[in-house]
Amino acid sequence: MITKDQVLEVQKRWGNGVVKIGELKESRIECQAFTNNFLEQLYAFDVGEVLFKPTKCENEQFRSKKSQAMSYFIAGHDRTCDEDKGFAIQPWIKVRFENFGFVLEEKRAISMGNYFFSDANGIEVKVEYTFGYRLVEGNLKIDVHHSSFPFKN
Repeated sequence: MITKDQVLEVQKRWGNGVVKIGELKESRIECQAFTNNFLEQLYAFDVGEVLFKPTKCENEQFRSKKSQAMSYFIAGHDRTCDEDKGFAIQPWIKVRFENFGFVLEEKRAISMGNYFFSDANGIEVKVEYTFGYRLVEGNLKIDVHHSSFPFKN
């Protein structure tokens, strides 16, 4: 059975990884290598379909390929989606999760809530998220990633 602590650990690694990507933005080669490893370690692209719907996308909001996730996180001249600006190279200095709830099963888990991204000026951005996780050789990997800004009327 997947535990809440396992999900929290993946969330911690994910948040720390997003911060690290931003720290590496001045060295494109290091940033690309780290982001590639981040995606391999935390996402299930290597074992099946990943449903990836990141926050700041309008035209190509649904993505299923690792290259599209890479494009979203770090953009660059080789980005696969023209609208990408490099979400993770903002840079963010802190990411924290505020979980609403968890669904924990033997080989799958889901978490939903808000995550908050802090920039170097201390501005915190609130984003709603749902992550689905699958157990792959003893490790949790994300295979559903949906995030969006809260509704404003």
